[in-house]
Amino acid sequence: MYWCGVLLDTALFLAHLCKSKQTFQEGTVIKELQINGQIRDKEIRLIGKDGQQYGIVSAYDGQRIADEQGLDLVKIAPTSVPPVCKLMDYSKYKYEQNKKEKEMKRNQKTMEIKEVWLSMTIDIGDLNTKANIARKFLKDGDKVKATIRMRGRQQAYAAQGVEVMNKFAELLSDISKVDKAPVTEGRNITMFLVPLK
Repeated sequence: MYWCGVLLDTALFLAHLCKSKQTFQEGTVIKELQINGQIRDKEIRLIGKDGQQYGIVSAYDGQRIADEQGLDLVKIAPTSVPPVCKLMDYSKYKYEQNKKEKEMKRNQKTMEIKEVWLSMTIDIGDLNTKANIARKFLKDGDKVKATIRMRGRQQAYAAQGVEVMNKFAELLSDISKVDKAPVTEGRNITMFLVPLK
């Protein structure tokens, strides 16, 4: 009885894994092109390795030409009539595509949110110090979240906190712009700054 339950759970888990794997692959894998024997069209428009036009030929003749040149027959435009196929070294093509994709991911800069805490009773010198810290974050291309936590009776004077936020934004106006104006959320006042492009 116990083993039946374990086997059933394992089977359900594997079925779920197969479904999720299929979804994962569809979303992340480079779209696979049809190559060589996978091409079942009657006629194709054939382009050579260096761009020369062979015209419209049968898929069999295209495969024969590819074999003679030691290349792969790759369908590059499946929706056109007739489909367009090109002679190329498919493994080299896939390698270069993967290399380009990795290079693009490496060069892609993600914007982080850096937080700077202020207070309602902050002095101008401390405000300048906090602005200099935020300036470094903005120069690095990060988003800055300025936050004031109101304590006790300070909540009755939230307008003073908004004034501090506006002064803070004004100190950084040469390098940033206000993405989200100061907003009171419970005991906190928050504002977002983003770097100027």
